Amino acid sequence: MVGVVAAAAVAVELLPGLEATGADRTAPTAGIEAADDPLGTPLAPPAGGGAHQFAQLQDDGVAPVAYDPCRPVHYVVRPDNAPYGADLLVSDAVARISAVTGLQFIDDGATDEAPSDTRDPFQPDRYGDRWAPVLITWDTVAEQPDFAADVAGQAGSLAVSVGDGSAVYVTGAVELDAAQFTEIVGRPGGQAVARAIVLHEFAHLVGLDHVDDPAQLMYPTTSAVLDFAAGDLTGLSRLGAGACVPAL
Repeated sequence: MVGVVAAAAVAVELLPGLEATGADRTAPTAGIEAADDPLGTPLAPPAGGGAHQFAQLQDDGVAPVAYDPCRPVHYVVRPDNAPYGADLLVSDAVARISAVTGLQFIDDGATDEAPSDTRDPFQPDRYGDRWAPVLITWDTVAEQPDFAADVAGQAGSLAVSVGDGSAVYVTGAVELDAAQFTEIVGRPGGQAVARAIVLHEFAHLVGLDHVDDPAQLMYPTTSAVLDFAAGDLTGLSRLGAGACVPAL
């Protein structure tokens, strides 16, 4: 298993402000689906913690940028090129990430939206008056040239803010190498490896970065670690305790 790159984190972008009114607005109506309190509770981190890194920090240099726990994270899946068992891989990863972070995910079904490095986070004609859902795709090498190397997937999220407020992830993407996953799931024990890679990608999606510790699932290459370890769980617990920002 060692040698297959599990993920390459997509760079996140912080927007200093949003124009939320008028015909040419760049954001949905503020507060869509926002609750008064977090929708779930993250798991308590393991005693002693472990190695973890965040993809992006708030201006204080300490708190991680995270999804708003007071509103659900919607996602869609483009089914094109999906390998055998793809639906189970995605639903299992969503359930596991949700259980650890407390973030609540909603499956909005299938989409025909293609992956793009310049994806618009607000697509009212396609998705209505809300942030575009997280996009999950099974890509060809033509769609994602990075998959020509030993990279099985990449994922990340876009952070936005209003004025001097906290940065919050509002949407993201998970891109998985269709051909490589087809090969992986065909090996003896390959389903467990495929599951671990998708979990790794979803951890990138909600805000974890790679670590140098091979005992963690967020190590850059696949190994005997097939589920979240102590450091991963510690970081994910913090990411589930982000700020509620109804102004977005």
